[in-house]
Amino acid sequence: MKNTCFDIDPQESPGDLPSNPIRRRLLAAATLGAGTLALPLGALAAASGRAAGALFDFTGVPVSTADAVTVPEGFRADLLFAWGDAISEGPGAAADASDDAARQLQQAGMHHDGMHFFPFMVGGKPSSTHGLMCINHEYTDDGLLHSDGMAGWSPEKVAKSQAAHGVSVIEVRREGKDWVVVRPSGYARRITASTPCRIAGPARGNALLRTAMDPRGEVILGTLNNCAMGVTPWGTYLTCEENFNGYFRGPAAPDADQKRYGLSEKGFGFRWHEHDERFDATRHPNEPNRFGWVVEIDPWHPDRAPVKRTALGRFKHEGATVTLARDGRVVVYMGDDERFEYLYKFVSHRPWRTGMDDPGALLDDGTLFVAQFEDDGHGRWLPLRHGEMHAKGGLTATNGFADQGDVLIRCRQAADLAGATPLDRPEWIAVRPGSDEAYVTLTNNSKRGSDGAPATDAANPRRDNIFGHIVRWREGSADAAATTFDWEVFALAGDPQHPDPQRQGSIRGDAYGSPDGLWLDPRGRLWIQTDVSTSTLNKGDYARLGNNQMLVADPRSRETRRFLTGPKGCELTGITATPDGRTLFVNIQHPGETASERSDPQHPTAVSAWPANQFPAATGGRPRSATLAITRMDGKSFA
Repeated sequence: MKNTCFDIDPQESPGDLPSNPIRRRLLAAATLGAGTLALPLGALAAASGRAAGALFDFTGVPVSTADAVTVPEGFRADLLFAWGDAISEGPGAAADASDDAARQLQQAGMHHDGMHFFPFMVGGKPSSTHGLMCINHEYTDDGLLHSDGMAGWSPEKVAKSQAAHGVSVIEVRREGKDWVVVRPSGYARRITASTPCRIAGPARGNALLRTAMDPRGEVILGTLNNCAMGVTPWGTYLTCEENFNGYFRGPAAPDADQKRYGLSEKGFGFRWHEHDERFDATRHPNEPNRFGWVVEIDPWHPDRAPVKRTALGRFKHEGATVTLARDGRVVVYMGDDERFEYLYKFVSHRPWRTGMDDPGALLDDGTLFVAQFEDDGHGRWLPLRHGEMHAKGGLTATNGFADQGDVLIRCRQAADLAGATPLDRPEWIAVRPGSDEAYVTLTNNSKRGSDGAPATDAANPRRDNIFGHIVRWREGSADAAATTFDWEVFALAGDPQHPDPQRQGSIRGDAYGSPDGLWLDPRGRLWIQTDVSTSTLNKGDYARLGNNQMLVADPRSRETRRFLTGPKGCELTGITATPDGRTLFVNIQHPGETASERSDPQHPTAVSAWPANQFPAATGGRPRSATLAITRMDGKSFA
């Protein structure tokens, strides 16, 4: 997920930007009408979903600006797990945020993001009433996290902030109509910005990962800015490190590699470096290289350390969506969530087989590719292999790549040389189970020139893409491991009532902007979650679109219907379901967030009092990110 203070461009562009056919096609569509969006992917359209009447079995909810969650008639939304709730038998949160770091380590972290439900097996079948949940905690609002905010900044406050990052693993069970967190639970644990993580893959031991604390480059303390996620066929969780650069104090004059990853002297204002020197890159220049990875967590074995899988590349990972090639090889799709960044795919060298020893090692041995989109609706996956020669230069020592570890650590630079297509913030990716069809949200690109006018570089001609869009592609030869693909713009977001035709979009049905979270359910429906920044919500071009929302789209007709609206200041993120589809879990992230993304500790509920204002049993005092369990009143499956 991308937020205002995390939406800072580290540089004007990643070098000479290649031509952007997606943006040109968007501009043509905005000028000539929505019909120009679709490219000739007849087989894709015919295979996508069912008729709209079969997919939409609810009445859509209207746009809302209320400080509450709204779901359709016939559904209920219950609060399951909020920031500060005990993960097991520890203490719950204090309403005034007076908890110390030790207590926070036993509680849900802040700002819930990607998540997944892992069912227990009962009689050889997956349970839909009992399982484990892994939930990401992306970042902290230190104005809410501490009773007096960032006043009197101290080592204890840094430790608490670090403890509120990372991942929660909890055990959940359905009891009657209600879902509860099982306490105590031997599975429950917190993984934080201080948890030791193993390094695996080609970058293990690389000189750019070695520090005074870890001279061998084999163990990293912590994972942070955990955004979206992925799930492996062998039942592990992939958590993704996104805007890691903002936690570091960089040099006043960053070098080219530091600039490429957004390192700056001020960072994002977390101020960890003042009391934890490893976040001072002027003293520990390799420490930033140890973040920006996909991290594998085994929820079933609390004693196993998380593993940073370096073969998947280092960048601002939004998610890591896993599918299988026709021959069983593991394929992982990933977006680099920043303006003008790229879409990636990893293909393992060996196939996955049920019961194999150490299946996680498949993620250490394979080829990382980056996408190049072409004007005619075709595309190529360009390999990022050491020694590979590309149009703009080789991935060789001449260009600073001594080995494959260097290619992966300096992944953005390698993709630049390959000639990848810059995109408008690639975020979540959804793959239709058992198919070669995939979708990616390109949330928006509102970058402007220094004079306030729209930027006019090659990837952003004439106009901003302020509402974002969704791209759909199908792999060549109907195989996820293919090196070619066909693509189209599935939907151009916007406001159909906007006076500017280039702001109206192509949405059929309920309108939205800034698409972010994506999920394809077993019925073939595409669930879309929005992340309009708090500085933009209900203002200007977004004045008619209301609070952030979750919608359902029919992949065939492209009709969209609004399913849920969130409270004030939140974004909608994280989506997973029980195997029987009777419970849908959704995250409400940062309710009450201010435009600056740091709240006034003297007025913590100035924007929102959710969830306590809607769920009386919730801890009050301040707004809290939370996981909802959504069910149908009639008990039927809906996902």
